[in-house]
Amino acid sequence: MKTLFSLLLVVCCHASQAQKSMTTFILIRHAEKEMDGSKDPGLSQSGKLRSEALVSLLDKVKVDAIFSTNFKRTHNTVVPLAQAHALTILTYEGMKMEEVDEMLLKFNGGTIVVAGHSNTIPLMINYLTGHKDEYKTFEDSDYGNLIIVTVTHIGKEANVIWLRY
Repeated sequence: MKTLFSLLLVVCCHASQAQKSMTTFILIRHAEKEMDGSKDPGLSQSGKLRSEALVSLLDKVKVDAIFSTNFKRTHNTVVPLAQAHALTILTYEGMKMEEVDEMLLKFNGGTIVVAGHSNTIPLMINYLTGHKDEYKTFEDSDYGNLIIVTVTHIGKEANVIWLRY
């Protein structure tokens, strides 16, 4: 009887896990920016090439939403990707984690690309994974990070894959 109960418990737990929606966040820092001295620079030539590389990299990925902060460099980083996937770029505030909750709620079970900054992307990774300070601000010259975070529950059940492109 005890074995039957244990087996039933395992089956129920597995069924519960299978019902949870897995949402994928693809987090990127904006591509290389122009060094024009302004507070809102566009992309440099290298940055434009990197934004095109992102399109090739995510060519076979079904993307459900693309988010960017309201800066030229983040927006322009994902413009080619949005065009390739026929999506409108949605704007979010980089430091407001309640907006991440809204992304998860609205696109639960989907794939969300988020373009941010050297400080906001690590903050978002920490929020999604429930780690307070594990992921640190990127160096100013570090533009090639692409972090895939899959979550079922923010702060509790998350996996991280860190790539460079």
